Amino acid sequence: MTDVRDEPIVFEPFPEPRRRGRTAVKAALALAVAVLLVAGAVGVWAKGQISPGSPGAEVQVVVPRGASTARIAAILDAEGVISNARLFKLYAKYKGEGGFQAGSYQLHKHADFDDVLAVLGKGAKAESQRLTIPEGLTLVQIADRVGRLPGRSAAKFLDLARSGQFTSPYLPAGSTNLEGLLFPSTYELKPTEDEAAILQRMLNVFADVGAQVGLDQSQARVGLTPYQVVIVASMIEREARVAGERGMVARVVYNRLQKGIKLGIDATIRYGVDRPTQPLRKSDLAKDTPFNTRLHAGLPPTPIAAPGEATLQAALNPTPGPWLFYVLADQSGHHTFASTDAEFQRAVAVCRQQKLC
Repeated sequence: MTDVRDEPIVFEPFPEPRRRGRTAVKAALALAVAVLLVAGAVGVWAKGQISPGSPGAEVQVVVPRGASTARIAAILDAEGVISNARLFKLYAKYKGEGGFQAGSYQLHKHADFDDVLAVLGKGAKAESQRLTIPEGLTLVQIADRVGRLPGRSAAKFLDLARSGQFTSPYLPAGSTNLEGLLFPSTYELKPTEDEAAILQRMLNVFADVGAQVGLDQSQARVGLTPYQVVIVASMIEREARVAGERGMVARVVYNRLQKGIKLGIDATIRYGVDRPTQPLRKSDLAKDTPFNTRLHAGLPPTPIAAPGEATLQAALNPTPGPWLFYVLADQSGHHTFASTDAEFQRAVAVCRQQKLC
């Protein structure tokens, strides 16, 4: 038999309950202290972001139309007004602030969040933007001027003008072409006025000016509809360089219409071939467009530019006279007016001799 000896059995004692409890409490206390330290550090950091101290240099911030609080926070961050866009967004929400007005704001770099919210909450300064539309511009050229304004689009303005959504009391039934019906002037615009608002303002002003000059009585005064008078005025605007000659150019147009003579106005040909300033080529003069008044008798189908008030007045009050022709006489834009072909040919010879035409 094998000699088997009993080995002593060793039991591992369970942890003493009281000691285990103390360890758990210590761990919990340590965790709480750690959390408090982290929270304290975050709080100190957040406070430093919210109230960074002395503000820096002044900066202009533009809030776009329809911008959300998150978008505005990003703009403020990019301009150095704040240093944490996400925290600003949360802080604005906590304060119950939002829905800020579009426009221009004067703020400071490294600004206190509360100061920023106070300025934004008051709304943007009522700063106007100036839009100058000279007489004689086409619809496309006007759209280009509008597109130079901050936040405006030339393409959008032109699309709206051609959409048929807008009209004028002088526009013939069935037509959607607003050429010549936007009044040339200087407009003081609010930053919130979009392309549609600008277009409507220009149409409204033209309608007001038309009523003031008596455009509605055009049939009795010159035998043409208001829209036809606008067409005449648009041609005068492009042809007459000297203010005192507007009425005389108008008389030439009416005299030729009454006698059934083709108008032969180069400005209409330029419009038809889209060469507003470049010299006309022989091929342009021969090109058959509805605006070629050398080929087609009568008025062109639409205005060719935006006439101003003085030119509308001239179209409604032509200077009395027998003239059928005019030709450039000097560099300053004066014309020689003639009532016979012989007089006209002599004036043309002088014009060519001076290399004016």
